[in-house]
Amino acid sequence: MTKKNKTTILGVPVDTYTREEAFGICKEFIQGEKGYNMVITPNPEVIIKATKDAELMEIMKNAELVVPDGIGVVIASKFNKVKISERVAGCDLVESLLNFIKNTEYTAYFLGAGKGIAEEAKRKCEKKYQNIKIVGTHDGYFDQAEELKIIEELKQKKPDILLVGLGVPRQEKWIYKHKGELSVKLLIGCGGTIDVLAGAVKRAPKIFQKLGLEWFYRLLKQPSRFFRMLNLPKFVVLVLINKIRGGKK
Repeated sequence: MTKKNKTTILGVPVDTYTREEAFGICKEFIQGEKGYNMVITPNPEVIIKATKDAELMEIMKNAELVVPDGIGVVIASKFNKVKISERVAGCDLVESLLNFIKNTEYTAYFLGAGKGIAEEAKRKCEKKYQNIKIVGTHDGYFDQAEELKIIEELKQKKPDILLVGLGVPRQEKWIYKHKGELSVKLLIGCGGTIDVLAGAVKRAPKIFQKLGLEWFYRLLKQPSRFFRMLNLPKFVVLVLINKIRGGKK
């Protein structure tokens, strides 16, 4: 495994791997013997939530891999001695992994999103990735009784990759709570990635992605997100205050 430094942003340790390095590490997780490797893909909004949620903060400190999904996280690292060189979008990471497991015996399971979305994502991926093995799906709306059934199914099917798209912090807390009882090599809190795989949500054009402006494209498409976007300047202010106070690097 490539050895790299972590950088700390508002108390959250974030790995400084490039996209290719993060992908390589996830492949090692899938191919290795150790189970329940947890991947978290925070943007500024997630990091702000972690500063107010001690349980989420502890989970992020203990995850095997924490990659910077948001460009704001990359920018924030520039105030530190240890800097992040590039954004590692969770959606890109997931798609690279699905491409990797096609034509292999490795399997995946999709958990999360709205009614029928995970199943549609499965159908789309089976068309896009030749001979991919997606062994099951379930939406993100389940009670305790249904959750027990999901866990039993996962124990039986033992997917190598489990995508959990339940929103933050529910997905991280769910993975952390159950990962030890599941024979899953790689568990990823993937936010809205299942919606993207299903075609229910479209990503920004490549030029917006390349320039780190996916957030701006989403705002143009969904003006109702404006107040959520205010978290970005709030995040920058918090990072600067932390820097002035001598926060960890």
